[in-house]
Amino acid sequence: MKWYEYPIKRCNFGDKVYPKILNEIKNPPKFLFFRGNIDQNLFKKSLAIVGTRRITRYGKMVVEKFIPFFVQEKITIISGFMYGVDTEVHQKCLEQGGKTVAVLGGGLNVIYPPENEKLYEKILEKGGAIISEYEPNFKPQLWTFPQRNRIVAGLASLGVLVIEAGEKSGALITARLAQQQGKKVFAVPGPITSAVSFGTNLLIKNHRAKMAIAPEDILGKKIETPSLFSIEELSPLEKKIFQLLETEPLTADEIAKATEENIIEVGKNLSLMSLKGVISEYAGKYYLNS
Repeated sequence: MKWYEYPIKRCNFGDKVYPKILNEIKNPPKFLFFRGNIDQNLFKKSLAIVGTRRITRYGKMVVEKFIPFFVQEKITIISGFMYGVDTEVHQKCLEQGGKTVAVLGGGLNVIYPPENEKLYEKILEKGGAIISEYEPNFKPQLWTFPQRNRIVAGLASLGVLVIEAGEKSGALITARLAQQQGKKVFAVPGPITSAVSFGTNLLIKNHRAKMAIAPEDILGKKIETPSLFSIEELSPLEKKIFQLLETEPLTADEIAKATEENIIEVGKNLSLMSLKGVISEYAGKYYLNS
């Protein structure tokens, strides 16, 4: 079913279908247009995840680490459908079998960014929703994105998690609006040398967000998920490689030098570890998977 075949519905403030959680915020939208499902149960356990449009490999690794836990706990993920962190969290949530809600900065008939057309359809297919307070054919403007952020924060019962945000990132606006709404704000710290971690680190430094280095920091409890592999099942060389990559990502040549092994042998083991899902390669370096 194509995205445009899903009917556009409208609900007004106070209607039975209107998300009750938005009744609690200042200046709630008078009406919402939506495709898909906005059943009240969708927002009983919901978390907004926002961040930079210039997501880095580090940001993607954070998303890969956190999302499976949230899906396991049947938490609905709310985000803004934009490039970068928004798109990544929507996609990973769906890949894990979870439900996600996208709040647009324009009308429901205007897919922006256009590259997200398939994602738009997938969200609807999997029982999520696409929401906007703008008329269906309204094109997004610079001012509409900050305005829609109050809805992103407002729909999140568990609060807002910021993953990578620059000094002037729109994600910081969402964090501020969440605070004004009395919601919890969490931020993942990043490298102090990274421009897209400046905002998140500042939130933590100024006590405007609680530092989150694991899903447990948000959920308030320890959650166990089965590992795809056991370290004990790795060969001696694979274990050495695993231990090296626990510290930092490395190239094959760097791994060969550190392990004092032949580069061909190292390459074989890296390929096997990739097949097992233990590691992944990005821009010439190898990373441990979450």
